[in-house]
Amino acid sequence: MNTCHSVAEPEQFQESPDHVRLSLAAAMTLGFVPGWFYRNAKLGCINLLLTYQGGCKANCAFCGLAAEKHAPRGTNFIRVPWKSYATSDVIEGIRNAPSHVSRVCISMITHPRCKADVLTVCRRIARETGKAVSLLISPTLLQEDDLRAMKHAGADRVGVAIDAAIPEIFEQLRGKPVHGPHSWEKYWHIYEKSVSVFGRDKAGVHLICGLGETERQMVEAISRARNMGGFTHLFCFFPERGSRMEKHPVPKAATYRRIQLARWLIDTDVSTLDLMRFDECGRIIDFGIPEAKMQQVIDSGTPFQTSGCPGPDGKVACNRPYGNEKPGPDIRNYPFPPDVEDLTLIKAQLMDYSS
Repeated sequence: MNTCHSVAEPEQFQESPDHVRLSLAAAMTLGFVPGWFYRNAKLGCINLLLTYQGGCKANCAFCGLAAEKHAPRGTNFIRVPWKSYATSDVIEGIRNAPSHVSRVCISMITHPRCKADVLTVCRRIARETGKAVSLLISPTLLQEDDLRAMKHAGADRVGVAIDAAIPEIFEQLRGKPVHGPHSWEKYWHIYEKSVSVFGRDKAGVHLICGLGETERQMVEAISRARNMGGFTHLFCFFPERGSRMEKHPVPKAATYRRIQLARWLIDTDVSTLDLMRFDECGRIIDFGIPEAKMQQVIDSGTPFQTSGCPGPDGKVACNRPYGNEKPGPDIRNYPFPPDVEDLTLIKAQLMDYSS
């Protein structure tokens, strides 16, 4: 008797634009995977990532996507796994998403197909879901005409992940020393053009606190972004498994709290870099506003919530629950308004200048 044995076909890599990767929080919110959010946080923005066999062509020292070159599809990005789903299924999920979802953000990677594919995915999501669409763009691949095409495709905002506050750190972690293609000058140039194309307050710079900069250097980068017509989305460094910086320490909460407060004051035009004062270590010791106003701002809790693109109500939609830390008491970006206990902790952290 003859017996036939079928041979399993090798799994085909699911690439964009027909497939996209979803953050774990987004997959949970759309009901693709089970789970619950610590302290009942609610995600306001569905974060998507374009995906290709061979992955990102950059090699940033702090990024989990760089690690995928050595362990394909087995690493994390922004602390959590990002699984691949059919774009059509994701669009259907967004159409039926909970009412607190008001925005979608599509992230490019450094891959030559991204320029065309981000437009395809953007058009579909804008047309088929009616949600506001932000793009996290890859400046190394882009020119000003590409930005116009993105706006025409339906994006209303863009983000530029400069990440490092000073050129020396940018070059060390994203440039030639790590065999990366990125340029500090090109990133700021594309950010400037983004403000021109999308309009004032419609472009943002991503900055990561804790890559080796001082508080003053971070505030100077935030101020530069604001003076150019945009704002800052602030992140706290978290060591990505498999990345070159997986052993690099997380910045102190005190440092991050002071940077959060300075960012809010600058981006809301309540204070400026010139009004702030710093000690010999570059730490902020005066935020440039009266004490009574300072206490009012701190008590609001708003500066310590996640900074990101807003929804139609003007409040931050891209709140990225626990993207900077494990769920628990050490929250860096609050995805909801801090409560009285949170504010007590925040106030103590702000005053901590221990080394």
